[in-house]
Amino acid sequence: MAIKFLKWLSVLANILALVLFIPGIALAAPYPTDATSSIIISQASNSFSEIDLTPLQRQKLQAVRQRRNKEIQAVLDSSQRAKLAQNLHIGNNLNQALEKLDLQPEQQELVKAILQFTNLKMKAIYSQIASGRV
Repeated sequence: MAIKFLKWLSVLANILALVLFIPGIALAAPYPTDATSSIIISQASNSFSEIDLTPLQRQKLQAVRQRRNKEIQAVLDSSQRAKLAQNLHIGNNLNQALEKLDLQPEQQELVKAILQFTNLKMKAIYSQIASGRV
């Protein structure tokens, strides 16, 4: 029970830290996102292709993706991590691979929060790119 609480606390602390240190994130979502879907901006179509980005911009996006992957890995147990890797290896995208896992309700909520937060961070980066600040 204490470990689950620490995971929740860690996710919430990360969210709070990023919101406080990157105030542009709050402005990055001009429309409400659908809370029931697990949209990952890196896999969604957007106005920027990876080819059009500078190395620094690509590095920032990659860092966000790596952080997302690390946080999701921390929520899963070893058998779930192995099954996720297998699902990704056979060609499923992250959302499909996660749906095939038998996640507990707490795990589902944590993963959902991680994906939503990642989506906000990615939108903030794309917003900065569009405005020419990155």
